[in-house]
Amino acid sequence: MIARLSKAVLTLSAGLFGLLVGVDNILDYGTNFAFVQHVLSMDTTFPGNALLWRAIPDAWVHHAAYALIIASELAVGALCVLGAWRLFAARRLPAGQFNDAKGLATAGLAAGFVLYFFGFLVIGGEWFQMWQSQTWNGQEAAFRFAASFGLVLIFVSQEDTDHGHDRHR
Repeated sequence: MIARLSKAVLTLSAGLFGLLVGVDNILDYGTNFAFVQHVLSMDTTFPGNALLWRAIPDAWVHHAAYALIIASELAVGALCVLGAWRLFAARRLPAGQFNDAKGLATAGLAAGFVLYFFGFLVIGGEWFQMWQSQTWNGQEAAFRFAASFGLVLIFVSQEDTDHGHDRHR
């Protein structure tokens, strides 16, 4: 029971994180919009960077990218919170049914991992060379977020069995 409750609580924590980040980005739009704007513009990368052709200076693209990020954060949050609810509701069911209840949690956690790993580390960090900026480098934070989602995803994805299930009540 403790493992199942832990899976629900960790998934809920990830969901609340996603929702909080998304809502914060709406309420304080300008703070992280500046981050997106500078990363996409590549205006703080090394001078003479051979990859500056990748820069996108268009404000409408910056707003569209930021809207996509916010929508993704909110979707991750909603999927994880709903997934946590399903895990909690299924906690006393046989293992097969509990495993079947993991769908939304798995989708939300995987989406969170993709957002921070692919979106921030691959696209922001490498494609737009965010790692070169001393001011607008969000790679450390993105790695922490991706790692957190990834670790919870691995834990939640572990197959639950009925063997020994009642020992921890």
